[in-house]
Amino acid sequence: MKRLNRKGAVNFVKELDAFPKVPESYVVTSAFGGTVSLIVFILMALLTISEFLVYRDTWMKYEYEVDTDFTSKMKIKIDITVAMKCERIGADVLDIAEDVVAAKELTYEPVNFEPSEQQKLWHQVLQQIQGRLREEHSLQDVLFKSALKGYLSVPLPWNDSASLSNNNSCRIHGEIYVNKVAGNFHITLGKPITYLMGHAHFAPIIKEEVHNFSHRIDCLSFGNEVPGHINPLDGTEKITLEHNQNFQYFITVVPTKLHTSDVSVNMHQFSVTERDRVINHEAGSHGASGIFIKYKLSPLMVKVSEEHMPLSVFLVRLCGIIGGIFSTSDLLHRLIGYFVDIICCRFKLGPNYSREVLPDSQGTLETSVVEA
Repeated sequence: MKRLNRKGAVNFVKELDAFPKVPESYVVTSAFGGTVSLIVFILMALLTISEFLVYRDTWMKYEYEVDTDFTSKMKIKIDITVAMKCERIGADVLDIAEDVVAAKELTYEPVNFEPSEQQKLWHQVLQQIQGRLREEHSLQDVLFKSALKGYLSVPLPWNDSASLSNNNSCRIHGEIYVNKVAGNFHITLGKPITYLMGHAHFAPIIKEEVHNFSHRIDCLSFGNEVPGHINPLDGTEKITLEHNQNFQYFITVVPTKLHTSDVSVNMHQFSVTERDRVINHEAGSHGASGIFIKYKLSPLMVKVSEEHMPLSVFLVRLCGIIGGIFSTSDLLHRLIGYFVDIICCRFKLGPNYSREVLPDSQGTLETSVVEA
């Protein structure tokens, strides 16, 4: 009884077999079929390799939420070279809460405004990347992933023999910590002083011809640094021949949480709008000459995470590629063979002949050609 039950179960499973079984004696091979099979296998191999490369690759996913952190400090990293001597200019930060950051952490270093050959090459490469970033915003994702793997970590070259001669300019660099509110970082004539009513810049009598605020921004970043992240103002250079030039940069800072398989860090991205004008009180253009970086913080936070294709999705896509190619190639092979048979029979028999199927004396079917 057990053997009969086992046979019945096997037969039941065999009846459920939905895959067609064709005896080998019924299969006819041809050169055309072999060629199609070879093309199909090559196409399957190429698509499988392509799908595997997609599976190995990652992409950046962007999400948005409200920023609720208002108590922590924000770091501003600055590296700006101004075409004036260090004793003539001063830098500080004044935020919307009237808190003054005297920027004592900043270093004033006499340098030559004309860059060396290595610095010129560095700025040319940086400006080319900035130009591509303005056209292709997705390039930043590539820079993110490349930087996290350690490919983009070459700093700006400094302190070579060419830059230490003829020190006619001032390099202001360092890090300062400010409140997470709107503020104004500025570089103008005179050293900053603070008193009960506010703050001001004390400037001795300076000849007008030395008022030149031509400058080069090697680095301006907010928050923690991420290797390879290029800020919009990095590599910016402004040259002017006017004595009382006012340069303004209006910046919107966006808090960002970057989370990948290699690093998890809180950083800040920003967008910028530039404006410059000549101070001429007689013409109605009032203000102070200098470099003014006015920043404000966005209330929204961006979460950037590195996404990877799940293994289950990869296997489903791979099965779809293999099964789809097999089904499509089989259909095309049958259609092409059908049309080839029609055309070949048409040319062999001619238009005035047709086929008739007649039984012979032994009862089998026989095909004969009859003139129309």
